[in-house]
Amino acid sequence: MHVPDGFINAPVSAAAGVVAAGAVAVSLRGARRELDERTAPLAGLVAAFIFAVQMLNFPVAAGTSGHLLGGALAAILVGPYTGVLCVSVVLLMQGVLFADGGLTALGVNITDMAITTTVVAYLVFRGLVKVLPRSRRSITVASFVASLLSVPAAAIVFTLLYAIGGTTDVSIGKVATAMVGVHVLIGIGEAVITALTVGAVVAVRPDLVYGARGLQQKLKLRVGGELVDAAPNTPAAAPVAARSHRKIWVIGLVTSLVLAGFVSFYASANPDGLEKVAHDKGIDSKTEEHASADSPLADYGVKDVTDARLSGGLAGVIGVGVTVVAGSAVFWALRRRRTSEPTSTEVRTQESV
Repeated sequence: MHVPDGFINAPVSAAAGVVAAGAVAVSLRGARRELDERTAPLAGLVAAFIFAVQMLNFPVAAGTSGHLLGGALAAILVGPYTGVLCVSVVLLMQGVLFADGGLTALGVNITDMAITTTVVAYLVFRGLVKVLPRSRRSITVASFVASLLSVPAAAIVFTLLYAIGGTTDVSIGKVATAMVGVHVLIGIGEAVITALTVGAVVAVRPDLVYGARGLQQKLKLRVGGELVDAAPNTPAAAPVAARSHRKIWVIGLVTSLVLAGFVSFYASANPDGLEKVAHDKGIDSKTEEHASADSPLADYGVKDVTDARLSGGLAGVIGVGVTVVAGSAVFWALRRRRTSEPTSTEVRTQESV
């Protein structure tokens, strides 16, 4: 759903840029509260994983494909504020390096793909978690539903932005029907990917999932060959949070590199939902050439590398590497700034001296 330059006029694009900048500023402050010894090492990895999976377009209808938006996944794994930043980092890397999503439309894309999906998904997720039994299965189910709804929500926001600032004279009703219809199907794919990813992490390290905090599992003891609940005062060997994140981080990075560097070659070549609707309804007639069209990595290929498989694979690996470095730098800086700020107790102590 990357909006190119020329779809939305300059005033609305500028207004969306102001909204996006404000949301990013708020998220930078909010992320300081979310990032801790568990989430800070993984936030950059989540951004890189989203970048990798977005390269895997999957078929959803005749001649149409879809890909992960990632807002729901990021919000549930590392928190809504950090989630907005994760997707924003991905969109920035894609726009600047890969000519994917217009640079003048960056504010539109952040508003649509980062803010809308993250906010909608997390609100739905938290609402479901409150009413469902507090279990790992409930976290997975809530992740599925939240991510499913976040995608058509983004389609609706794009339609509203186009209704206000579209550059072509097209029936908004037809655009809305087409956008929501195809993105409901894409949302199913998004929901499956999100639920599988969240479920896999919750199964092995629930302490690393922001949305699963407070999930308590009773300690089991094997007595006479059967598992029974341990007494409430039975001490645990060590808190889960004390375990190293290194294994999960390495597995996640290797998975991202494999997806972007190898699996992406087999992704669907059909246009995604927005591209298909734009072509069918004629809203792409004023699309402008991307400012980074001459980038060495434009269109997810390495310039002067003639082998398509090698070119795309190298571009994917470079993208994952750049995204994980950029994301990790941002999140570690926020984490260090948080730890360097005085706590409320320290402030009161200083004031009383």
